[in-house]
Amino acid sequence: MADKKSAPVVRRKERLAEKGKEEATEVAEKAKGKGKEASGEAPAEGAALNGAANGGDVEGTPVENGDFKVEPMELPPFEIISGNRIDPFFFKFQFKNVEYSSGRNKTFLCYLVDPGQDGILMRGYLEDEHLSEHVEEAFFKQVLPHYNPKTKYVVTWYVSSSPCAACAAKLVEILKARPSVRFTLFSARLFMWEEPDIQAGLRALAAAGCKLRMMKPLDFTYTWDTFVENDCDTFTLWEDCQENYEFYQEKLADILQ
Repeated sequence: MADKKSAPVVRRKERLAEKGKEEATEVAEKAKGKGKEASGEAPAEGAALNGAANGGDVEGTPVENGDFKVEPMELPPFEIISGNRIDPFFFKFQFKNVEYSSGRNKTFLCYLVDPGQDGILMRGYLEDEHLSEHVEEAFFKQVLPHYNPKTKYVVTWYVSSSPCAACAAKLVEILKARPSVRFTLFSARLFMWEEPDIQAGLRALAAAGCKLRMMKPLDFTYTWDTFVENDCDTFTLWEDCQENYEFYQEKLADILQ
């Protein structure tokens, strides 16, 4: 699909690229700091470097020809994280509706499920790393695994990024199998919106009955109040929130037309 504003988009991305790098660095530094605080110790790699600088040995670290050899560490697989409220720092970073996604290697999904008179309103959030099962599919396994065709479900999502092509296809299958689910999906950003398979997936979702919306400034404030550990603090929107919303809204409209 031709982009009528390709030149302005390029200039905007050039203008914002450096900001994205700075924000990604800030997130990485905070995550590293949290790890140190939780353990109360310096990272093993840092300890090894200190030992090398002092000319001493570090217990448990092999030494070859006077050089420290870092043993490979096998990390556990990433898992879906669930909870009631999101850390405010990560909400402001992950949900920011920028045109770049540097450092945003996970998806946050805030949900509301109203099962009508047959149950209690459910509220919470899911978080994934892109190396694990995606939150879109995990929602129907962890939050709404059972389906009663006599129940009219009203499901609302607020996601940091719109679904990938595979998740869109899976959601289409689920909606066809669960016709009494009324599904609305608000996205802070469009994921790889220029890719044909992504566009096709979004159109298929809309055709299956999903209401696709971009998050406008009021939606960010609502999500902050409803799903974030905000300590009763008032949410302050970033200065280009409205501008970025209009950008993504136009792209979504072009895709769905």
